[in-house]
Amino acid sequence: MDTLRLICRAQADYARCIDDGPLEHWPDFFVEDASYKVTTADDLKHDVEAGVVWADSRRGLHERAAALVDARLGEQQGYRHIIGLPTIVSETQTETATETPFVVVRILRGGPTEVFASGRYLDRYRIMGQLAKLAERVVVCDAPAINGELALPL
Repeated sequence: MDTLRLICRAQADYARCIDDGPLEHWPDFFVEDASYKVTTADDLKHDVEAGVVWADSRRGLHERAAALVDARLGEQQGYRHIIGLPTIVSETQTETATETPFVVVRILRGGPTEVFASGRYLDRYRIMGQLAKLAERVVVCDAPAINGELALPL
């Protein structure tokens, strides 16, 4: 299977895992030494290193996922990731860098659906057999300020 197809499948499975569960499997989309960061377009443009959310290993992502599972019990809202097609930015023998647009909507039970976040993923994937796994995901949110309720993975 070609690299782009593996990445598209990984993107779709990633979104489905976050939106429909089980959320505790979300870290499995990353390699052991992966990094995950959520930032804004303004901060990225001005080379601000710190992210609003940051993890430097799959273990850290497992801890975050476990905390989110505990916090989401009885939650009265849901989320839906809408992901565009990835563009391959660069490729080496070991990694493929991509950029992918996204929108996440929040569905309030008994209420409206609203845009929760929009932006782009700046990713580095490693192809491992028939799987594409994230070595790095930088989530770049379009808005200059990130929603204070940001808890779920984007």
